[in-house]
Amino acid sequence: MGRVAAEMMTPYPPGIPAVLPGERITEPLLRYLRSGIEAGMNVPDPADPTLGTVRVCADGEGP
Repeated sequence: MGRVAAEMMTPYPPGIPAVLPGERITEPLLRYLRSGIEAGMNVPDPADPTLGTVRVCADGEGP
């Protein structure tokens, strides 16, 4: 939370990106994605589709 995403996260449904590389990851966003995954939503883009980990930019400045 608060770090800059290095990967896209597109929940399906609805199939619209929730986070693009370079955007800050917020607490409400993580709550939305994690609760959706618990309810059966698919998030195929990130390296870890369970969102146990998320790739972020090392310097916090974006890709």
